[in-house]
Amino acid sequence: MTSVQTLDEYYMKEAIKEAKKAEELDEVPIGAVIVMNGEIVARAHNLREREQNAVAHAELIAIDQACRETGTWRLEESTLYVTLEPCPMCAGAIILSRVKRVVYGAADPKGGCAGTLMNLLEDDRFNHQSEVTSSVLERECGQLLSDFFRKIRERKKLAKKMQTDGLTKNDKE
Repeated sequence: MTSVQTLDEYYMKEAIKEAKKAEELDEVPIGAVIVMNGEIVARAHNLREREQNAVAHAELIAIDQACRETGTWRLEESTLYVTLEPCPMCAGAIILSRVKRVVYGAADPKGGCAGTLMNLLEDDRFNHQSEVTSSVLERECGQLLSDFFRKIRERKKLAKKMQTDGLTKNDKE
């Protein structure tokens, strides 16, 4: 593991492990890890549904954990690995916590603020910028999300069919 690419893939695989934990909880499978000095100082996954908290995104939980672990809010020498491109809220927290670098897997065409819809992280109008590396293990990260949402659609379709079949059966009685 000498090249940056290899390290990025290694740490992204750790973020994918977190995303799978979220999926096991029926959460959108997004995972994040924060690395400082070659060590993971924080691991997190989405918990919005479980916590019923709009800000329980993997990135925000990881940033909070890293600040507690390191004893500072300035994460200037850290790299955040996340399976999905950060949203505007997470991008803001990344800027404010001064994360040095962000590496993400899948782009987010509906909310991505690290290059897809806009790039808040590298905008020089802010007092801090984060270097962005995109598309690391993109296929694997994207597949987690695609599979998750496909299963939700299938469950909804099945529930609707069962409801319709139940109404039809009741109507006959």
